[in-house]
Amino acid sequence: MSAKDYYEKDFYADLGVSKTATAAEIKKAYRKLARDLHPDKNPGNKVAEEKFKTVSEAYDVLSDDAKRKEYDEAQSMAAAGPFRGFGGQSAGGAGGFDLNDLLRNQGGAGGLGDIFGGLFNRSATNTRAARARRGNDVETEVRISFTEAVTGVTVPLRLAERSTCPTCLGTGARPGTSAHDCPVCNGSGLTTRNQGSFAFSEPCTNCRGTGSIIDDPCPTCHGERTVLQSRTLSTRIPAGVADGQRIRLAGKGEAGSGGGPHGDLFVVVHVSGHELFGRTGDNLTLTVPVTFPELVLGTDLTVPTLNGSVRLRVAPGTASGRKLRVKGAGVKRRDSIGDLIVTVEVAVPQKLSEEAKQALEAFAAAATTDPRPAITKAIAASARS
Repeated sequence: MSAKDYYEKDFYADLGVSKTATAAEIKKAYRKLARDLHPDKNPGNKVAEEKFKTVSEAYDVLSDDAKRKEYDEAQSMAAAGPFRGFGGQSAGGAGGFDLNDLLRNQGGAGGLGDIFGGLFNRSATNTRAARARRGNDVETEVRISFTEAVTGVTVPLRLAERSTCPTCLGTGARPGTSAHDCPVCNGSGLTTRNQGSFAFSEPCTNCRGTGSIIDDPCPTCHGERTVLQSRTLSTRIPAGVADGQRIRLAGKGEAGSGGGPHGDLFVVVHVSGHELFGRTGDNLTLTVPVTFPELVLGTDLTVPTLNGSVRLRVAPGTASGRKLRVKGAGVKRRDSIGDLIVTVEVAVPQKLSEEAKQALEAFAAAATTDPRPAITKAIAASARS
């Protein structure tokens, strides 16, 4: 991303959030827009594709605390006026300068700190090495089934991102030609002017702060060194992944510029529900309806698991709502394994045959045990008083 983007683009407006939006509000807005505009949902729709790229670029900056701080500071400086241009020219325009040098890290220090360090005759050495920039981090989403989340699955991911131009291999120059050092700044990207007792370092207006001149730009990337491409890769979602979990794939993000390393890819996993099973940590949960006689007299139940079934003994006199444990039938990880927690609940019939009704009434008449003695005692005490 060029520094011109920091100066001209309104990333908050692109996501439809305020400048004081929290990280959670920014993520929520991005996910909604990304789902609506994703190329898979809008095949052949160029307008949606461009909007998807725009919101992805905005989220990449605003979701990163450091990038967001740099962006806000660049916007503030632009609004204030001192850095709009040099020599009466606008930033990013013909003969202007590229704000990348105002915002990038140099020698491992903070980018904006380097600006003010340069104002007091700070050396501009090693600026060529500083132009190597790490690629942007990328975030994508994937939906998997409940079973796949428990057992693990390999999924394909389709990404739209900026990568090194395949025509010029990132040089920005037409194949067979090459860029050369700027004759004004001698390849440093900075020029120095003296004013009184101070020496001020400024982005070179001749090369826009890049340190190099491209006489014959690459016909594919037009000198930008990167192009927007789609790529598909496969990744393994580990067993036991939770809904909403964010998985980091190091070095699988956008390509860096100037020989810089790739960014990272973050995969947000969404897990669909299951018609029978629930999940609490590494334990699976299952509710099994039973009859009243089964709880009173005891029974053997056959209950399903994710990979078969098991026999489960229900002891006589088991209470409705009792939880029974099936060891080792939960989520299996490399170093641990969960259980299956079965809850037995009485299924109350909505309708009874006449024969069943009579049998139930006979049982009620024959029952001699009070099921609620504490309540009966409290009522009796209240009546005596």
